[in-house]
Amino acid sequence: MDSSRVAVLRELLGATGWVDRTRSFAKVMRRSTTTPGGLLLVGTPQAEPWHLAAHLDDESRYSGIPELSPTLVRWRPPADAPAHLSHTLARLETARRGETVFVVAETAAPQGLLERVYDARQHGATVLSLDGGDTELETLAHESLSVVQQDLVVPELTFDTIQHLVSVAAGESQARERKGFRDRLARALDVVSGPPPTRR
Repeated sequence: MDSSRVAVLRELLGATGWVDRTRSFAKVMRRSTTTPGGLLLVGTPQAEPWHLAAHLDDESRYSGIPELSPTLVRWRPPADAPAHLSHTLARLETARRGETVFVVAETAAPQGLLERVYDARQHGATVLSLDGGDTELETLAHESLSVVQQDLVVPELTFDTIQHLVSVAAGESQARERKGFRDRLARALDVVSGPPPTRR
């Protein structure tokens, strides 16, 4: 989904609360991940979040923020998979403070995943979930975004499009915060240095 389609979708959803919800969720995701490679993205055995991983990687490059580029954690990577696509669930066992375990599960998360997520949280990692109403997963998460059928108020709004909104909001929020910081810094420097001298 390109930026123009995202803009149209956001306008369509303006009164539903979904734009604010995805922005708030993305803000938590960015702030909880302070280590490049520390955004650990994992799905279920039936649905690995390849699409979201690609969009977050794009947003990372566009915004110049390496922490947004996810590490895709896979259930059964093939033996010949390249190194960056070879991370197994064992990677969750090493998750620590400054890292984020981001679970994307439209269906119920398997018990084995829940156990690893619980351990990661105990070791200091932040846990986020984008889910289809999995209350057990949401109990483990510091922040969850639940996408249930009755909340999908327009035909264009699906579990997949919510992932698009989250990834766009991640890069957009970062850009907005950086711009805000630059503006505050410029104002502070103006105060310290005073007005420019007038020429005679």
